[in-house]
Amino acid sequence: MEIGFKNHRQNTAVPELDRQRIPHHVAIIMDGNGRWAQKRHLPRIAGHKRGMEVVKEITKAASHLGIKVLTLYAFSTENWKRPDAEVNYLMDLPVKFFSTFVPELIENNVRVNVMGYTDQLPVSTQQAVNDAIAQTAHCTGMVLNFALNYGGRAEIVTGVQQIAREVQAGKVTPDAITEETLSAHLMTASLAPDTDPDVLIRTSGEERISNFLLWQLAYSELVFTDVYWPDYTSEELVQNIVAFQQRHRRFGGLDDGKDEK
Repeated sequence: MEIGFKNHRQNTAVPELDRQRIPHHVAIIMDGNGRWAQKRHLPRIAGHKRGMEVVKEITKAASHLGIKVLTLYAFSTENWKRPDAEVNYLMDLPVKFFSTFVPELIENNVRVNVMGYTDQLPVSTQQAVNDAIAQTAHCTGMVLNFALNYGGRAEIVTGVQQIAREVQAGKVTPDAITEETLSAHLMTASLAPDTDPDVLIRTSGEERISNFLLWQLAYSELVFTDVYWPDYTSEELVQNIVAFQQRHRRFGGLDDGKDEK
């Protein structure tokens, strides 16, 4: 069954959403909170506060669409460079977010997962994260996967170090190391079989991946939207998925027997 949605900004019909071809894993770089606030002459933290509410809306929308994994880039290893007041606010957001949203997550059968160097987070943030993971552990629907204090290069280095220790201990030989070996040592391993995003969405008009899921995005479709994250809606999500569905994914192979140029 296909369902049509309308682009209210342009008041024109957009291609229909195919419910049979919903991507299993959607990753989003939630960008533009600060610029959204600045355009309204508000402090940057106002954008982050509004952005937290958008996370709730998009999580429920993604779950209802049948997405299996929604990965959100919440805080990077580079974000510590921001002003202390902003970092402190961002570190407190998971406490506020989970304290109000966990009951709805359970109601929607959504399980929380967090990847990143969480041991470096403030104790209160770690506690909020661990509590949310424990409280939703029984849920069997969509996985809401937060990348928190996460960096793609650091993740790969950590994975390689783990493999090197296994080689040193005689558990594996260098010749036996494959792509699957490295994938199993990355922070997305627990999301199997949906470890790699089918589509990456980035809001705010920026067109780069910013050290996010460097290994996992190898064959992901990239969709960029000019909408700032605080203005992002479930309708925008649907439109971005429709854009994904218009792509023909070949994974480096051939299309209809013709050579790719």
